[in-house]
Amino acid sequence: MTVFVTGGSGFVGGAVIDHLVASGVGVNALARSEAAAGAVRSRGAEPIRGDLADGAALQRGMEGCETVYHVAGVNKMCTGDPGPMYHTNVDLVRTVVRAAADAGVQRIVLTSSAAVVGEPAGVVADESTEHSGRFLSNYARSKYLGEHAFFDEADRVGIEAVAVNPSSVQGPGRSTGSALLLRYALSMRRPVAIETVLSVVDIDDTARAHLLAAERGASGRRYLVNGASADIRTFVKTLSDAAEQTIEPIILPRWMAAGLSPVAAVAGFGEGDHPMCLEMLRTLLHGHRFDASRSIAELDMEYTPLPDMLARTVAWLRAEGFSPTR
Repeated sequence: MTVFVTGGSGFVGGAVIDHLVASGVGVNALARSEAAAGAVRSRGAEPIRGDLADGAALQRGMEGCETVYHVAGVNKMCTGDPGPMYHTNVDLVRTVVRAAADAGVQRIVLTSSAAVVGEPAGVVADESTEHSGRFLSNYARSKYLGEHAFFDEADRVGIEAVAVNPSSVQGPGRSTGSALLLRYALSMRRPVAIETVLSVVDIDDTARAHLLAAERGASGRRYLVNGASADIRTFVKTLSDAAEQTIEPIILPRWMAAGLSPVAAVAGFGEGDHPMCLEMLRTLLHGHRFDASRSIAELDMEYTPLPDMLARTVAWLRAEGFSPTR
């Protein structure tokens, strides 16, 4: 059996390829550049040169495939121009679904996000939670619209469609995005933190959820994928133990953290990576708790415990020079 993967040179897509190859499945992977082609080739996949708007490349890669994993997407906070992110996360989702149907693919799995649930603050959210109508970031809004486009288009063209909705994906291989918050916490004894609740999931659990969704997921359903939800004190204590170093955070109450919005707004438009910007601050102030019961019951998911996930994340960050060795 051969499957087709988009976004295979990225963090989540690469892990999906690893799990597919390990299971003995042949993988065709879309690659926009020679560097991306080399990355997916090194994982054991056959690169198909082209991008999400290249219908010929999509058809070539999907020919003879039973399943498509559409992992590719843009994940950015506080981008100056969110237009390209909306184009990729919404418009091109429809393009991929149509190409899959034209190629005779039976099932397509979308990498969505837990951010699309849009639960009110303080709610433990599951797949049926009603959206509050408020979006914490352009990323969350683009993924929400993209998931709706995905199911709408799949229904229109008559293809089985399943969405995987991970919370914040962490683990070996990620050093940017929300991983910057981990790097920041590991960089000093007394980091400043915000009173919040964090939800995270291990990268290998995320990849495995994609394969299980393709095999067992009900068409038309989304599956929240979440390994742990923990308040900031529990999270930092677990990180401290995993790193075997003392981390004693200065935790700002929510009312005080909210006053940092002007600073975060300026930081988000600077050059380079920033652990904080206005949309990130808004997301942290909201906090998230997710209930992954459906994935456990219907996909037979098992999740890596938070201490184990953080331990191997810290080990990788240190080995790669992203965090000081203590």
